[in-house]
Amino acid sequence: MVGKVYLVGAGPGDPELITIKGLKLLREADVVVYDRLIPKELLDLCKSDTEKIYVGKNIGDYVIQNEINELLVKKAIENKKVVRLKGGDPYVLGRGEEECLYVISKGIECEVVPGITSAIAVPAYAGIPVTSRIYSSSGFTVISGTQSEDKVIDEAYIPQKGTLVILMGIRKIEELTNILRKVRDEKEPVAVIENGTTNKQRVFIGELKDLVTIVKQNNVTSPAIIVIGEVVKFREYLWKIK
Repeated sequence: MVGKVYLVGAGPGDPELITIKGLKLLREADVVVYDRLIPKELLDLCKSDTEKIYVGKNIGDYVIQNEINELLVKKAIENKKVVRLKGGDPYVLGRGEEECLYVISKGIECEVVPGITSAIAVPAYAGIPVTSRIYSSSGFTVISGTQSEDKVIDEAYIPQKGTLVILMGIRKIEELTNILRKVRDEKEPVAVIENGTTNKQRVFIGELKDLVTIVKQNNVTSPAIIVIGEVVKFREYLWKIK
């Protein structure tokens, strides 16, 4: 017999934002393979004999993707219930689809348990709705600031209007800002949210033309999300209800 792999979204940082199904699987898991950005408090909810394997996922601190894929298969072959615990949602810029495809290709069942993506939850916790009939009725776009091979996103993928949410953009903020200013209005409101949904959350508001200054002067580090668009103006009002 072989086990099964579950790709579980841990949510954006607040440990209470994991789904009920994700929490149930975590408590039953024989093996938990987890990333840097998952709420560490969740690991305390595992069984006492659960094997916990850290695979990093940060620049200079990670197990390469192929090794993660092989690890999931190896543990499942040992007839283990394997939970692959990923920050946010596994399929929102999380490479979860690559892991699931590999596991299935080896004849092992893989189930995805969606999680709350940071692209929506982090702005919400900061008092910023990503859509609004007042400012952004057409919807919102989520992009990764840094693409494969460590390249900054091409300007062709940046929409000219509407709410823009950028994940993984802090490390190359200068290059990213130069590209954004070619496409977007440099006077657009911008929010930078560090450690969103946690008790370490910090929020900085300004305009796109000041984005690099905001990040540098406040020593913003990953994980952090950038929100660009008129919806940022809601922060002044909605944050007061917190």
